[in-house]
Amino acid sequence: MKTLTIVLTDGPYISEYADMACKLAGAALNHYHVNIFLYLDAVHIPKNGQAPSFFSSLGELFTDLAEKGAVIRACARCAAARGYQAKAGDSEDYPPGIKVTSLYELAGMLSESDRIIALSR
Repeated sequence: MKTLTIVLTDGPYISEYADMACKLAGAALNHYHVNIFLYLDAVHIPKNGQAPSFFSSLGELFTDLAEKGAVIRACARCAAARGYQAKAGDSEDYPPGIKVTSLYELAGMLSESDRIIALSR
């Protein structure tokens, strides 16, 4: 099976990139193995406890993608710089299935990908 990797850098609710990534990943899961890497402010996207009143809950959307088989990883250094638990693996800051990792995993994702989409300003 081919692999698609999506890299996000913007935080939630400041652009539509996270929503676009969810729609792309959801459709791609029918034909691709999907990786999503959260870098810079994108580490805020799936944070537990967000309850936006006028927007979709991106944390729930990303959790659904992880449950459907998407591999979702957040950069450890970016998470630490923003006050999140930066230990590699599961994090109490994120829902199950979304893990904290290093940029080395991103490099592996990119090298194994057939297609890469970067959503960034």
